[in-house]
Amino acid sequence: MLATRVIPCLDVRRGRVVKGVNFQGLRDAGDPAQRAALYEGQGADEIVILDVSATIEERASAAETVRAVREAVSIPLTVGGGVRSVEDAERLLLAGADKVGVNSAAVSDPGLVGRLAERFGRQCVVISIDAAMIDGRAVVHTRSGTTPTELEAGPWAARCATLGAGEVLLTSINRDGTGGGYDLGLLRAVRGAVGVPIVASGGAGRPEDLVEAARAGADAVLAASIFHDGVHTVGQVKRALRGAGVEVRL
Repeated sequence: MLATRVIPCLDVRRGRVVKGVNFQGLRDAGDPAQRAALYEGQGADEIVILDVSATIEERASAAETVRAVREAVSIPLTVGGGVRSVEDAERLLLAGADKVGVNSAAVSDPGLVGRLAERFGRQCVVISIDAAMIDGRAVVHTRSGTTPTELEAGPWAARCATLGAGEVLLTSINRDGTGGGYDLGLLRAVRGAVGVPIVASGGAGRPEDLVEAARAGADAVLAASIFHDGVHTVGQVKRALRGAGVEVRL
């Protein structure tokens, strides 16, 4: 059995870490490089950097932030936000990313997933899915959660995996920043649709939430507020996971 990864997330806007609730009301949460170094020291397995305003502002993700974080840490980095082309992804990989996440551009042009996988290998390609429940359907949203689509999370994840995505970053918009726990129904639905690794995101408020996500099929558990606000350290979360019988790297 592979160890469950614990991944702090750095939502970045204009070079600063931010955090909100349901993708709204963003507040400052510090310097990305300093935060990443802190979490690596606590035992983080990876770091995810999401440029939350890149798509809305119609610009590429800020490579200088990626470079600064890469200089501060040695663990793997996934970077998303504003990736619209192979060239955008290459720029981030050259800046120090190990994997690139795509969401809005993949919905507009599903062929982008395949082009990225062909150029860099599927292990580098993460399909980022932001989903909200609407009339009982897990509806995929684009543009930082502002625009609903006609897609449902499970079938869309399955299509992207077939096209070449090597991992799914699955975020519940309804649970984001609430501390009320992950959307386990959403997680199980996507787990039943794909065989590639799934990173569960949105709603972590206590170590037990991460345990429940791992048991529901997540290969990795992502959290932000509980780490940014100092509620728990990565090490504390990992010890709680191991105590509950979930294999982690300590």
